[in-house]
Amino acid sequence: MAHQLPGNELMNRNPFVFAATTCLFLLLAATTLSSDSCGDPVGSSVGKAGAAKAATIALDIPKEPKWMVGDEGSGAMAYHGLPSAWSPEIEDDIVGQARRQVKLVATQANNATESPSVSISQESPLIASISKETLWRNRDGQSQTWFHPRACMMPGVNGEPVALMTLQQIGGSDYFGQVHWSMSTDLGKTWSDPEPIAALGRDPIPGRDDDLRAAVCDVVPQYDPVTNSLLAMGHVVFYKGDYFARKEQLSRYPIYVTRDQHGTWSERKILQWDDPRGSNIYSNGCGQRVVLPDGDVLMSFTFGPGEANRMVSGVRATFDGELLKVKEVGPALQNNQGRGLLEPSVAEFGGKFWITLRAEDNRGYVSVSNDGLNYEEKRAWAWDDGSPIDMSTTQQHWLTHSDGLFLVYTRKDELNENVMRWRSPLWIAQVDTDNRCLIQASEQVVLPLVGDGIDAPNQVALMGNFHVTHASPEESWVTVGEWMPRDGYRGDVLLARIRWSKPNRTPLW
Repeated sequence: MAHQLPGNELMNRNPFVFAATTCLFLLLAATTLSSDSCGDPVGSSVGKAGAAKAATIALDIPKEPKWMVGDEGSGAMAYHGLPSAWSPEIEDDIVGQARRQVKLVATQANNATESPSVSISQESPLIASISKETLWRNRDGQSQTWFHPRACMMPGVNGEPVALMTLQQIGGSDYFGQVHWSMSTDLGKTWSDPEPIAALGRDPIPGRDDDLRAAVCDVVPQYDPVTNSLLAMGHVVFYKGDYFARKEQLSRYPIYVTRDQHGTWSERKILQWDDPRGSNIYSNGCGQRVVLPDGDVLMSFTFGPGEANRMVSGVRATFDGELLKVKEVGPALQNNQGRGLLEPSVAEFGGKFWITLRAEDNRGYVSVSNDGLNYEEKRAWAWDDGSPIDMSTTQQHWLTHSDGLFLVYTRKDELNENVMRWRSPLWIAQVDTDNRCLIQASEQVVLPLVGDGIDAPNQVALMGNFHVTHASPEESWVTVGEWMPRDGYRGDVLLARIRWSKPNRTPLW
């Protein structure tokens, strides 16, 4: 068992470590901090043009301290709170973390004097605060790791807003359990125990006598006010035994279920699209959709006849509360590198439809359309000074306020250079809708990197599969299931509560 050093013994053993630790915590106090128990801000919003970006690290301290030796690299002390089990490795991590935070704050202070090429409104920023909460815990590996937590708002029994979330367990790369659902009636503060959706388990495949099964993943729920029903759509994935059947994936397509006003889930259904361009795959997995006033659903497909060079098109579908049918598909956007364009998400803002695209060339892409079908030529995401943003094959999602459009994303940063695909932290920035770029001075952390992304990247939980929910006029959420693919697939389910400085007039549904 690791020996715990009292404060005076720590100071005598290594004065610099003591000073570095003190410096780190003073820096944390100087930025805006939170624990998930108190709900104080994680990231302060940017005041006006040229303001420094917030440097944020969350102190997610459980009520009962956990004694672990280097469980999360340099985050062991920050994440679990003081006192902490001590080791020379943690000592080195704390020193490194302190040095990196000092460098980050200094860099941001220098940036504060630079004027962005496109200024943010001189009024109060729309984002008033961001706080972090933990919904389900499994950082210690003693429970189960929930993944793909995606929520939508819907009317409850008496018409009051309630939240429904879909989620599923993860046990390996692209290896997921049955899809479950959970409900919150108090604006996300508490959630019911997850219950399985019967139709979204693993089904046998007609004509096959082996153990290959058709499962479902990447599910996104959304309430349809026209039919007073809920549509939850993901896509099919094939497993054999206890592994992802990587060499036995059949053609992949969207799977959906509906939930009526009485809470009854339907059987599994397939969104049919008879087009040879989607013979290998067509999918809307993880994608945001828009419900139009007439009840039609505007979304997008990533599709292709093979594994490489997938395309993306806008899609309009009819929905009567039970059946979803493709009505029209627009021209394709292309990017012939790697698998092409993936995991598109669509949002409506300013009378236009916006699409953001995952790609495999260290970029993400954006386009805009008047009808959600015919999109303009895509552009790589860039800052308002024209410099490109380094993204590594990871989805991005829209966060929409009636007075501003935002993007939530991951990107390369000096603190996460060795983290797989730079999938921590999660960032948010406001979109300059005139120039179709991100306003760099508006960027801040939604959910912080916990641990050491340079020297101990395998102990940093990844957050690349996340979702955005318009929860009320006062706040929106970002939900994510952490996981550590090289450290036991452990992780928590997190909710970032983004509070607005002025009411969001976008309809809840």
